[in-house]
Parts: sequence; structure tokens; C-alpha cells
Amino acid sequence: MTLEQLFAGRDFDLPRVMAYLEKAARDAGLPFSPRAMTYNSRAAQELGKWAEARGRGEEFHRAVFHAYFVDGKNIGRSEFLLEVIRDLGLPEEEAREALTRRPFREAVDADWTRSREMGITAVPTLVLGEKALVGAQPYEKMAALLEAAGVKRRSHET
Repeated sequence: MTLEQLFAGRDFDLPRVMAYLEKAARDAGLPFSPRAMTYNSRAAQELGKWAEARGRGEEFHRAVFHAYFVDGKNIGRSEFLLEVIRDLGLPEEEAREALTRRPFREAVDADWTRSREMGITAVPTLVLGEKALVGAQPYEKMAALLEAAGVKRRSHET
């Protein structure tokens, strides 16, 4: 569906939010392209758990993130997700079976339940222990979350 349809009837300034996200990505040195569509990411989340179980979750998540937030790809399409799997050199037939049999459904359900319980309503969200920083946030807020959790600053060596 379009983002306008998704947020219809809500007090939500979509152009302002998209401008904010674009600036936050640019400030962080991340690629970002404004988009008009949103797609059901459930299959991608379940296949992400499958890739994590094979030690390749980070690569899978980065590829899907880029496809969605930069290239505007429909990450809800199984054939697109299998393309990502092929590109990563993971076993396509096993991935196809995971998409069909859905062995990671309960794990994703648990993630969703925890997110609702924590009040998470946006991506990205940084969770540390029981605290969360919701939405794209400046470095200073992320540093404050880490410091509040007792994470020590490292000195940077040149």
C-alpha cells in the first residue's frame, strides 16, 4: 500500500517525517531514497531468522534494508527474497522451504509481542536491555542511551 494509505486518518505529517529520515540518513552517511510504498515484511523477517541460524543474518538484513530503504523493492515478494538468498550464496531450496513451512513464525511472533510490550512503533529502534530509542535519532541520544546502560566510552586510537 502507499504510505499515504498507511497513515490516512492519523495525525502524521508524512512529508516532514520523510524529510527528517532523509536528513538523518544523510547525516549518518547512510544511503536513503524517499519512497511512496510500504510492503509486508513478515516473510523477510522470518527468512532473516533463517539466515541468522546459518550465521549470515547480518548480511541478509543489510541486503534487505538496502533493497527496501534505498531501492524501493517489494521485500514481501518471495521471489525477491530468494534473489537475495542466491546473491548471498545461501541454499535457495532450503530458503524456499523455510518460506513455505515457516519454522521461524513463532520467533518472529515473539519479537512482535516484545515490541508491542515495549511500545516500539517505528523503525529503526535501538533496544538496550529494557530501554528503547525509537525512530531515527541523533548520535547524542544514542550515546546517552549507551551511557545510561553503563557502557564505557572507548578512546579512539589513530
